[in-house]
Amino acid sequence: MRLPRSVVNADVTGKRVLVRADLNVPLDNGTVADDTRIRASLPTLRWLLDHGAADVAVCSHLGRPKTEEDRATFAMTPVAARLADLLGGDDRVRVLENTRFNPGETKNDPGYAAELAAGMDVYVNDAFGSAHRAHSSTEAVAHLLPAYAGLLLRDELDHLGRLLGDIERPFVLVAGGAKVDDKLAVLEHLGGRADTVVIGGKMAEQLREHNPLSFPVELPTDVAAASEFAADADARDVTLDEIPAGWLGLDIGPATRQRYAAIVAGAKTVFWNGPMGVFEWPRFAAGTLAIAEAVAEVDGYTVVGGGDSVRAINEAGLADRVSWVSTGGGASLELLEGRELPGVAAIPSDEEDV
Repeated sequence: MRLPRSVVNADVTGKRVLVRADLNVPLDNGTVADDTRIRASLPTLRWLLDHGAADVAVCSHLGRPKTEEDRATFAMTPVAARLADLLGGDDRVRVLENTRFNPGETKNDPGYAAELAAGMDVYVNDAFGSAHRAHSSTEAVAHLLPAYAGLLLRDELDHLGRLLGDIERPFVLVAGGAKVDDKLAVLEHLGGRADTVVIGGKMAEQLREHNPLSFPVELPTDVAAASEFAADADARDVTLDEIPAGWLGLDIGPATRQRYAAIVAGAKTVFWNGPMGVFEWPRFAAGTLAIAEAVAEVDGYTVVGGGDSVRAINEAGLADRVSWVSTGGGASLELLEGRELPGVAAIPSDEEDV
């Protein structure tokens, strides 16, 4: 896999550096509710500061602003304040306003890219979670300044790229979530390399009805069934042929949990993307928790990607027992589909002439 040149190879002493970070964090009443992504940006920013950068301008999108009212909701002010706290208030760092306030951003407008590049000497893309988007701040601007990959972006490519190279076997892919269509490409591309593919969530029902993949998959044999789609619904563990009429399967059942955990336990390489059920509701979280615990116990290389899976592994307190927890949702999947990411392709590699 082609790797973009790293910021560690850049001369930033006395330079003005534009950094595209992923600061798209959840907000609660105007304050940062979860600063995980802000913290993930710190190593690159600290490296730049430690190596003498004179000015570091950080840009990012936040939410999906559509209206004038959204401009107040998605202003970068609380994000900038939290970043300043974490960095200890270094005056060389400033956060630009939400890139999506400019309508040209999502159109990869060269005019907006020129605005971002104006007065800057170097560009660093550290936003892996947005690298699959050809936007002004992720793609067009990389052609206007000497461009480098940040530490997080390179780490993501290195860790996820291992799954596409020579891997230790058995290799188990665990996939869950609501829609198989969203993950069909990565299931075919990466699942085709796996020794076993384990499926949970709503997508298991879809694959049971019709499996378009070129290989068989492991499917649940029992579920936690609910009388309705509600956290407090009547629920019981039943085999598939025992599901009462009109009831819904909202989690994998105990027999499937045990079987899936055993499959994962025997692996040397694991990629997990997607929950086994509606894990946000405690009654239907057991399947996802069982997978999280099984992945954490693996003596091998383990990667967890996708917002729900990452949330689950974090809530279980097991993130430090996983080899890599990816910050990229759609970007991770597109990379593992074998697709080129525009934000990565725009950065020269070490071998390319610039």
